[in-house]
Amino acid sequence: MAEDKKEKNKEAVRSFQAVKGMHDVLPADEPYWEKIESVVRALAKDYGFARIEPPVLEFAELYNKTSGDTSDVVQKEMYTLKTKGGDMLALRPEYTPGIARAYLEHGMSRLPQPQRLLAMGRIFRHERPQLGRARQFTQIDLETLGGVSDALYDAEIIEVMSDLLAGLKIKNPTLKLNSIGCRVCRPLYKKQLQAYYRAHEKDLCDDCRVRIDANPLRLLDCKEPGCEKLKEHAPSILDKLCINCSNHFKEVLEYLDEVKIPYELDSRLVRGLDYYSRTVFEFYADGPEAQIGAIAAGGRYDYLMETIGGHITPAVGGASGVERLIAVMRAKETAPNGAASTTPGSKRVFLAHAGELSKKRCFSLLRELRAKGIAVTESLAKDSLGNQLKVADKEGIGIALILGQKEIYEDTVIVRDLTSGIQEAVPVDRLADDLKRRLAAK
Repeated sequence: MAEDKKEKNKEAVRSFQAVKGMHDVLPADEPYWEKIESVVRALAKDYGFARIEPPVLEFAELYNKTSGDTSDVVQKEMYTLKTKGGDMLALRPEYTPGIARAYLEHGMSRLPQPQRLLAMGRIFRHERPQLGRARQFTQIDLETLGGVSDALYDAEIIEVMSDLLAGLKIKNPTLKLNSIGCRVCRPLYKKQLQAYYRAHEKDLCDDCRVRIDANPLRLLDCKEPGCEKLKEHAPSILDKLCINCSNHFKEVLEYLDEVKIPYELDSRLVRGLDYYSRTVFEFYADGPEAQIGAIAAGGRYDYLMETIGGHITPAVGGASGVERLIAVMRAKETAPNGAASTTPGSKRVFLAHAGELSKKRCFSLLRELRAKGIAVTESLAKDSLGNQLKVADKEGIGIALILGQKEIYEDTVIVRDLTSGIQEAVPVDRLADDLKRRLAAK
């Protein structure tokens, strides 16, 4: 009898496995994690993102209000629990609502705007485990909150995500872009979408029959074969954008052209959450690895703060799943070979523009300088040169780069010592070397 009991105990031990959809991080994976973390740290330093980490548990109502009652995240994927005190909590299914809540709760709108914030931690979604999808995964999340709704920030988030993939040697990703409009132009598009899908209602899956009335944009996000086929002929939102949204999207594309990041327009791209407005984007790996799904994605969400008790607050963000990145790195055999180089945070310069034309050139100049190891910060969304330089002064930066129309034509940049006030024009092709010499002398 004792032997039988011992065998049953052995069998019980042998049967234990990780919970379905949740995976162990093994020692063999650690070099990939270290590489990703080092690239993220370097990018955060270069672009000025500060670390934030909201709790893994939030009130479930936070996600109901922001992600949308009809979204898959809320309806099907949240892990919820009821406390002894009767509160309904949820394990975070995404970062953005928690970061937005922290921004409001801690009065971060009173700090210099925008606030660039970085989070990296566990996310939980009760979805069907498959290639590229797990129930527990790690997410890198970048958010730019506050300030003005400037297309510059949409492009910057996309640029950071592009740099993340480049830093991990994930080459030739496909960037898909769309604008889903705003409160002015989106209602008309929703009506046209509803009319189109009602004419084909018999061919829709059960979920999409509900979405026609509850959330018609989500019809474009369905992956069921019949629904996928229908969306090929659905109306395009790009034809329905109001003038403000159209101009905003045009500027995003111009900034991406300025830094030579290729993209594809996809008028069916909507993302799966209700809070998005205007720009949405997704990056995919090239080749067979594209089936893993989006390896980086995000968009603008100017209305989210309002839904949780704040004012309309310009905001844009992007996220990437670490496990998906590792899967692509393994598939493409891009083994880690050392940490990314970083630039000391105290050795920074400030780039300012004097006019709309120079603002766009500044966007590409930022990229050129960072690629050469120069830690450069900016406040390009401020129109006044004086207001921009006030930011440099508050941050204790000693060197300012000033670019106006005259400098664009002469292919120079004014380098000003903010302590002495002495300045000189430096040719762009000698700028990085000149700045390294000045920074080394400080």
